[in-house]
Order: sequence, then structure tokens, then C-alpha cells
Amino acid sequence: MTESFRRSGEYETPQGDQPQAYPQQQHASSPVNPEWPPPPAHQPQQPVTVEPGTTVWPGQTAAPAPAPQAAFGADGGAYGGDGHGGGGDTALLTPVQAEAPKPKKRTRGPIALLAAVAIVAAAVGGGTAYAFQQLTGKDTVATSSTTTAVVPSSKKGDVASIAAAVSPSVVEVSATLSNGTSTGAGVIITSNGEIVTNNHVISGATSVKVKTSDGKSYTATVVGTDSKKDLALLKLSNASGLRAATLGNSAGVQIGDTVVAIGSPEGLTGTVTSGIVSALNRDVTVSTDESQSQGSGSGGGSGQWPFQFGGQQFNGDTGSSTTTYKAIQTDASLNPGNSGGALIDANGNIIGINSAMYSSSSSSSSSSDAGSIGIGFAIPINTVKADLASLRAGGSDS
Repeated sequence: MTESFRRSGEYETPQGDQPQAYPQQQHASSPVNPEWPPPPAHQPQQPVTVEPGTTVWPGQTAAPAPAPQAAFGADGGAYGGDGHGGGGDTALLTPVQAEAPKPKKRTRGPIALLAAVAIVAAAVGGGTAYAFQQLTGKDTVATSSTTTAVVPSSKKGDVASIAAAVSPSVVEVSATLSNGTSTGAGVIITSNGEIVTNNHVISGATSVKVKTSDGKSYTATVVGTDSKKDLALLKLSNASGLRAATLGNSAGVQIGDTVVAIGSPEGLTGTVTSGIVSALNRDVTVSTDESQSQGSGSGGGSGQWPFQFGGQQFNGDTGSSTTTYKAIQTDASLNPGNSGGALIDANGNIIGINSAMYSSSSSSSSSSDAGSIGIGFAIPINTVKADLASLRAGGSDS
């Protein structure tokens, strides 16, 4: 043998040979076997630190994550990288657990904002139409399918509060006729000047003027008429920023409910009266003939509008061309000039358009006997809302 064993446990290298690149340690009690394979001819590569898995040599500080247990052979020794158990320079592969990603914070974007707005909108009911109009700038009719508090809940039924909230939405309508003038009222339904009134107020008019509660005057155009429902739609010229009324739900009206009427009787703009709902679904018959429209002033008629109720004619002859509609009866005082004005519930919602009133005077009586005796009628606001699309298209009379 050309190799001898030394106390250091290393192989002795004969002179003239190159030193072995990788001396292999042996135990002192282990025999030397010349048939063992020679040590590798090159130094092993240094470990490379890689995330998230890291190779750690013995003696180095490992990551705080616990290392998995090594696989053991039959003799109880851990398997090393060279396939032999118990090697002195065996690499221990210790995977380091990667840090769990933090959950991303959800951003409150436009969809979440719209959803929040939708929830708030659902909480306030029909009043959201007016709010949408203000947010978008679009002219949307403010309607309510349920009871909406236009006045504060603590002021429900308070006539002064109702009048203050709704009066800016009621206008005086003056129509110039071939035989004089006709005076009535109207209700603002959009901020850019759409006005609902009675057909008989503007029937046969050559021109129409409208005066708002703040005294401003506008020229109005007749957009559409429906003589069968005694309704008409006007549009003011160069109007903006007007206060639109909230159209309520006449299906929820009950006999005995408190109501307020606002109109322009005898040209007295913004006159407020109050009362209750006296009856529902009254059959009221009115004329559809333009010649039967009300008149006042020079060359005009009595200032009243003829209608039929209970088989009798009131305020003159309705003529042969008539139509009948279901009306709300009220004891709120209505006089000539209230026609086309607002009938309002205790919450400030429009529930009807005042259209007819009974007068104790007949065509042969003196005008001093004329006046309201507490029997008036209004077209239900649900009838008006159902007819709006047709009126905007010109109405059934076009």
C-alpha cells in the first residue's frame, strides 16, 4: 500500500503527487479501504441564498420557520447529499416559509358610491326623484308613490308650513281669449317651467301668460291638451331654477284627510284655503267645447266654469260635447281662479288639480250670490301622472 494512516485521520500523500483537493475525514476506529472512491476533484459550490426557499449550511442562522424533519434510513441515520448517512459536510435543506401576503384594502370606488346612494335613495322613497334632478341637472318630474314629507314631520298638517313649502310651485295663469280673458292657476312640475293646469283655463286662448309667486311673468306655450280629462300642459319660455312641486299618490287619499288648496281666485295670486277630503270617485262632467270655457273681465262670462254633477248642471250650460272623470271632493273653499291650482295633502304632496266648484248662484242670479259653499272637485294626481307622456306629445286633442 502506498498510503499510510496518520493520527490526524487524513490520508498521506506520497511525495511528487498533488495534494488532494477534497480530503475526506475518517473516524480513528474506521479501517482504511483503498477501494473507496477518491474525493471529488473540485470544491463544492457555495450555497446561494434564494427567497422564499433558502439553503442553510450548519452553523449558519436559519430562518425562524421550523424545519421539516429529515427522512431517516433503516439504520437511523439521516440521508446526506452523497447517499451515505452521517457525512460531515452534508447540506441541510431548510425551506423557509414565505410571508403570507397581506389582504388588499378594498377601495371605495364609484360602484360602491352608487350603491350607497341607491340605499339612501331607497330609504327616502319617492322624494328621490327631486334629489336626482338636483344631482344630475336633468328636468325630472318629482313624484312620490308613497307619502313623502315635503314639510317637516313635526309640521304635518300645519297649513302655514304647507303653504310656505308649496306656494312657490303654484302659478297664476292668464289666457287671452277671443271674447275676453280667462284666469286660473297651474302647478310647476319641472324646474325648467313645465306647468300643469286645466284645459278649460286655456281652451281657445290666443296667448298665455304665467306669473310665479315671486311676481315674475313668463310667456307660456301650450304643449298639449286633453279635453277628456280637462288637462293641459304649458311650457314657460326662458325659465330655469323654478321650484317643482312633488306629485303624490292620490290612491292613498282617504275621506277626512286634511287638505290645502292654493290658487288665484278672482286674480288673487297665491290664495290659500284648507279643509278635508269630503268624498272620493265623484263623477264630474265638464264641457269639451272651447266655446264653453270660463271667462272673466271685459266681454267675458261669469268667471265660473260649467260642470255637471248628480244629474244637475252648475255654473252654466256645459253644452252638448262633454266628458266625465272621477274626482276628489273637498270642502276647501274654491272660487273662480282656483281652477288648475293645487290640492295638497298634510305632508305637502300634490294629490289633485282643482277643476270645478259648486256655486249657489245660477245663471240668472246676481254675481253677488256667487261663491264657494264647500263643494269642490279636483282631478286625482294619479290621473295627471298617467297623462303626462301624452300631453308632452301634444295630447289627445292634437
